[in-house]
Amino acid sequence: MKLASILHCCVLAFCICSCNKQPVQQTNGDILIADSLLNNILTKYNVEKYGLLSETYPVNPENTVTYLAEGTEQKKGQEVSFLWPYSGMLSGCISLYEVTGNEKYLKILEERILPGLEKYWDDTRTPFCYQSYPMFNGESDRFYDDNDWLAIDYCNLYALTQNERYLKKAEELYTYIFSGWDDVLGGGIYWCEQKKTSKNTCSNAPATVLCMKLYNLTKDRKYLEQAVATYNWTKANLCDPADHVYWDNIGLDKTIGKAKFTYNSGQMIQAGVLLYQATSDEAFLKDAQNTAKGAYKHFLQKRTGINGKDAYFYPSNPWFNVILLRGLLALAKVDNKYEFVNTMADNARYAWQYTRDENGFLGNDWAGIDNKKFKWLLDNACMIELFAETGNIQ
Repeated sequence: MKLASILHCCVLAFCICSCNKQPVQQTNGDILIADSLLNNILTKYNVEKYGLLSETYPVNPENTVTYLAEGTEQKKGQEVSFLWPYSGMLSGCISLYEVTGNEKYLKILEERILPGLEKYWDDTRTPFCYQSYPMFNGESDRFYDDNDWLAIDYCNLYALTQNERYLKKAEELYTYIFSGWDDVLGGGIYWCEQKKTSKNTCSNAPATVLCMKLYNLTKDRKYLEQAVATYNWTKANLCDPADHVYWDNIGLDKTIGKAKFTYNSGQMIQAGVLLYQATSDEAFLKDAQNTAKGAYKHFLQKRTGINGKDAYFYPSNPWFNVILLRGLLALAKVDNKYEFVNTMADNARYAWQYTRDENGFLGNDWAGIDNKKFKWLLDNACMIELFAETGNIQ
């Protein structure tokens, strides 16, 4: 406990706002960064042949098409990105459109991002959903969590546009996602449709968020009831009671995969806030606050950055961290405590200032010490959302 207290105090010292309950006032600098990243990615990662994006920039000749359906031969020469990194572009564009109201982002979504996304749509296996690699390559694995993120994005896009096709797509994906729920282990959603060996926080926590977003949009109580059931199952099976941070998965033999990743806790924070707002049950808010505090202490580590100075950094998983930010922002808007959000923003601004490569892209290590030549699409796409959201703090 003493060591944890010391770490917590040191972390607070690193924050620009320390214990300030108000968010740091920002100009449009962060939004300008988000816009420049979006345009740079669309230009340099572009695979004109397919209207899609490459997995890395520069293209790594060793990239392999994995995640293929059972019995499908693995192929080399990956031409475009997997679904997961591509989905980061959808999230980023939606955030920029929401924050700025600029119709150019909706145009990019409707004319570039969404048409590309449909090339991953698998309407040959039911329920329909997005698969992990485009259909032109044949069948590939289908992940419940991949479709969680996209369904959440469609809810957000519907809320902004009132275009019914986006709500219908979210509801269609909801049907697919909960086809992965069964009574094994008392409930819960598997991770991968083709490899039902574990039930993971990353498939169940965002499914809870999805249910709440659908409930808020439709007022259909089936979504609220499913949200509560999914939340309770995830908390009962995958929350570490010692620090309220979430473990990764539970195997069918009830063995817990105790790795901890920022995004898992982030989604349970957001889920707790959404449930609190809908039900006024303060137990959900307390859960969210406990997990936020636990994640802050667990994940931040003191490191020497590329500028030679010591600071506290989140792990080298940018997209995971951005999903944590979603939860931290949702919580801050309720309890008006922005220190956790501001620490994340400080990390991102440090990365932008000190670690960009000659092409204007970021690696996975915000401290800048351990970055690779081939910059992953997801590590950069997710930063569009991050900088859009931090630029919107008022």
